[in-house]
Amino acid sequence: MSALDAITAAGVRGLQPYQPGKPVETLERELGISEIIKLASNENPKGPGILACKAVRELADGLARYPDGSGHRLKAVLAERFGVNARQITLGNGSNDVLELVTRCFVEPGQGVVVSDHAFAVYTLAARSVNANICSVPAVDFGHDLEAMSLAINPNTRVIFIANPNNPTGTYVGRSQLLAFLERVPQHVITVLDEAYFEYVAEPDYPNGLDLIEQFPGLVVMRTFSKVYGLAGLRVGYAVASEPITEVLNRVRQPFNVNTLGLAAAEAALDDQAYVRESVAENEQGYAQLCAGFEKLGLRWIPSYGNFVCVEVGPGSQGVYEAMLHQGVIVRPVANYRLPEHLRITVGLATENQRALCALEHALEKQTGL
Repeated sequence: MSALDAITAAGVRGLQPYQPGKPVETLERELGISEIIKLASNENPKGPGILACKAVRELADGLARYPDGSGHRLKAVLAERFGVNARQITLGNGSNDVLELVTRCFVEPGQGVVVSDHAFAVYTLAARSVNANICSVPAVDFGHDLEAMSLAINPNTRVIFIANPNNPTGTYVGRSQLLAFLERVPQHVITVLDEAYFEYVAEPDYPNGLDLIEQFPGLVVMRTFSKVYGLAGLRVGYAVASEPITEVLNRVRQPFNVNTLGLAAAEAALDDQAYVRESVAENEQGYAQLCAGFEKLGLRWIPSYGNFVCVEVGPGSQGVYEAMLHQGVIVRPVANYRLPEHLRITVGLATENQRALCALEHALEKQTGL
C-alpha cells in the first residue's frame, strides 16, 4: 500500500469513478470522424425548451454574482406544482448530488445499503464511498424484486435505493408492489425512490412517489431536470422528503450547488408543459421505431418505460458497440451492470434512431462475418 493509499478513506481507496457515456468530442478526437450522434446518456434529443433557453439568455449578464444559495424561487415553484412544502425540498447538482447527500447523512462505515441487481451504478458508488456494506439483491425479469429486498433488511441497514423506472433496464414497479414493500420497511431505514424518468411513464398502476411521503416519513423521492426537461448540461435535480429528513440533508448540502442558469432554466422549464408533452409523445414514437427495428433484426429487448431501451446483441456486445462507434453512433455498453450481452440505446430523433438501427445491423453483420 502506498503512502497515499494509507491516508485515503477506506471507502474511497478501491473506488472506480463513474463512467459516463462517451462524449461526442472524445469520439471525434479518437477516430477523426464527424456527424456523430450520441444515444448513450438518456438525454432529451429535442434539446432544451424555448422557455428554458430564454431564461438562460436573460441572466447571462448576471454571472458575476453567486446564485441564490437556497434556491428559494425554484423550490417555491416546485412546491406549488407538486403540492408539497418548500421546506420538504432539497436541490442538487443533478439528482446524483442528492443521492450522495443521503449516504453521507444516514450511512456510517459498516452500516448497510440495499440495492437491486442491474440498478443505477451511482447507488453503489455512493455507498462504497462511505465504506458501507452493500447488499445487492438479484433481479427478477431485469427489475426490482421488492419482496426479496425487504427480506434483505436487517438491524444494520440504513438506506434502500429503488429506481422507478430502473436505469438501465427500464422496468418499473407498480403501486401495489411499492406500497406492500414500504409497509415492511422499519423506521430505522431510509427508502430512496429515484424517479428520474417519472414523466415518461403512462402506465395506470405506476405510483407517484410524492403522494406517499406523508404516509411513509422515511421515504425520499428523487427527480431531475436532466431527462424530459432537456437540461442535462445545467445539472439540476431535487429530492422531496419529510421536513426532518430535508433539514438533515441541507446541513451538508453545498450552499451554491445549483448555479444561477440552472435555477432559472429549471423554473422556466416547469412552466413549459407543452414541451414536456411533445417530448413524451416523440419518445413513445421513437421507442416504437427502435423496437420495430430490433424485431426486424431478430433481436430481443427489455420492455422499457423510460427514454431508452436495452437490446440483447449477444456475447460480442463490446465488439458491436465499438463497430457502432466507428460508424459515428455512440450507445452504452452495460456489462458493468451485469448485462454483458446487452447495449442500452437512448431514444433519439427519428433520423437518429434510423441511423442507429442501420449501424447496429452493420455491426452485427461484421460480428458474424456475413
